[in-house]
Amino acid sequence: MATNEKATMNDAPQALSVSDITRQIKASLEQRFGRIWVQGEISNFKHHTSGHMYFTLKDESAQISAVMWRSRIASLLFTPEDGMKVIARGGITVYPPRGNYQIDVEQLTPVGLGELQVAFERLKRKLAAEGLFDESSKRPLPRFPSRIGIITSETGAALQDLRTVLARRFPSIDVVLLPVRVQGVGAAEEIAEALHRMNRYGGADVIIVARGGGSLEDLWAFNEEIVARAIAASRTPVVSAVGHEIDFTIADFVADLRAPTPSAAAEMVVPDRNEILDVLRNYEYTMRQEALQLIEGHRARVNGLVSSYELNRPKDMVREFAQKLDELTRVHAMHTSHLFDRTKQSYDALRKRLAGVSPEGILQRGYAIVRRGDAVISRARLLHHEDETTLQFQDGSVKAKVQ
Repeated sequence: MATNEKATMNDAPQALSVSDITRQIKASLEQRFGRIWVQGEISNFKHHTSGHMYFTLKDESAQISAVMWRSRIASLLFTPEDGMKVIARGGITVYPPRGNYQIDVEQLTPVGLGELQVAFERLKRKLAAEGLFDESSKRPLPRFPSRIGIITSETGAALQDLRTVLARRFPSIDVVLLPVRVQGVGAAEEIAEALHRMNRYGGADVIIVARGGGSLEDLWAFNEEIVARAIAASRTPVVSAVGHEIDFTIADFVADLRAPTPSAAAEMVVPDRNEILDVLRNYEYTMRQEALQLIEGHRARVNGLVSSYELNRPKDMVREFAQKLDELTRVHAMHTSHLFDRTKQSYDALRKRLAGVSPEGILQRGYAIVRRGDAVISRARLLHHEDETTLQFQDGSVKAKVQ
């Protein structure tokens, strides 16, 4: 009996782990389906902080989870939202931790032009609500720019149109070109970065963002939010010249000025040199005429002064001034003589007074100066018996000894 039990246990099937079965399902699905196209409506859309997008594609009777990794989002021509009908291209895979199958989206496009138009209108309403289209925020273009910044394709017809018109209207103007892709994956990012670079450069007086005409898909890079916000953030005035006259993009609404075509943008940004020259010629003619009139007026005034009575009697005026000069000279001489006499009298009086108090004057009156050595003796008590002295008189001096 023990032998039978052992045989039964050996015949039991080998169990698989959850990871094993999930791995086998994952490999089977990925090999079976490969790359497929799936059409459906977006729901439960979430743009994660990591940059990845998670959403569900559904139709009337089924749904499938979907994920689009951050590195692939740059290829999107629009911002996905719940309710949009799209076509997703990718591979079927399994997320092992939950055992859920999902589509790993590589490419996502709206179904028809209607969805692109819906995306266009949604972004337009959003930016309008934020005030990015307000006329009060539009900056005037410089009247006489010296340097134009151009952001467009290096090989497109728009650049050639711009150069042709700028060269015709104002040949001396400087042009700074930042070449970018104007359609396709990554075009919007390149345009936005070019706007930031042009502002960091700071040498352009105005920036023209341009491309030729095309379908809505071709122009979609200029409907991206990143481009609109780069235009709004620009410190330099921006002119949008995208497509033909009937084409409108989000960039047109945000820009400081919309031009119907690239050629029209060049005409709107720079003045016509010939028109400026005509204006300058008119100014020159007007200034010349006014200067001639002014000269004639001054000439008439000078002629009137020359023929006046005052200027026709110069000798009389000279004689009058000569007489006045003589009178002033006489008065000056009289005052000078009087001042000299008074000064001489004062001098003589002072000289007499000084002579009366000088030592020579005192000696002439019979006095003498007594000295002992070099010292002058002014009192008798200062002398002693047998002191030798010198007595100075008017006409000389003698030695004496005190007894």
